[in-house]
Amino acid sequence: MLQSLLAPLLAIAHPLLVPAFAAWGVPVTWIEVAAFAVSLWMVVCEMRVHPLAWPLAMLSSLAYALLFADSKLYGEASLQLFFVAMSLWGWWQWLRGRGDDGAVLVVHALTTRKAAAASAATLLAWPLVAWLLMRFTDSTVPWLDALPTVGSVLGTWLMGRKFIESWWTWIAVNAFSVALFGYKQLWLTVILYALFTALSWAGLRSWRGLRGHVDARS
Repeated sequence: MLQSLLAPLLAIAHPLLVPAFAAWGVPVTWIEVAAFAVSLWMVVCEMRVHPLAWPLAMLSSLAYALLFADSKLYGEASLQLFFVAMSLWGWWQWLRGRGDDGAVLVVHALTTRKAAAASAATLLAWPLVAWLLMRFTDSTVPWLDALPTVGSVLGTWLMGRKFIESWWTWIAVNAFSVALFGYKQLWLTVILYALFTALSWAGLRSWRGLRGHVDARS
């Protein structure tokens, strides 16, 4: 079970899981503070199409995997571990990736066919992930946990391939996550995901202006 796999890491990270301060009567841990700061830096780099976004994504994902596991959000915790691997792939894509035409990968839009296929795959994966959470974890909100999990997988793939639609996906995922993390009383993370939602709108506008762009260093 995932909680058994993460138990040794949670024990090691215990000093970071102690409260740094309280917000609205709920303790905020040091690891949540660190993940908050790194995540904001990451999104700024994504908006600028800068490859540094991916190493920062790995750091924030590791921190949030521990935070979410500690809060029994195992779908979200699993997702963060998946993000670490996907961040390596995304980093490579932004540094060396090629488009379907063999040219250097640039900011571009999905075709209608690819958009339909991606949406269908995500909707089909949702009940599967919810079932896995119900079967193998003690998640208290398996369906609500599963929805942003599968949406985030889609968003990461779209971001790695520099599809503009990645920002629409993150707008939806981040807005939904605000409610989910509020339910779990992770208030600093609620603020972070509210900021993510606003930054995703800004990222969408930025990438529309950068269509055909490789990265911020070009």
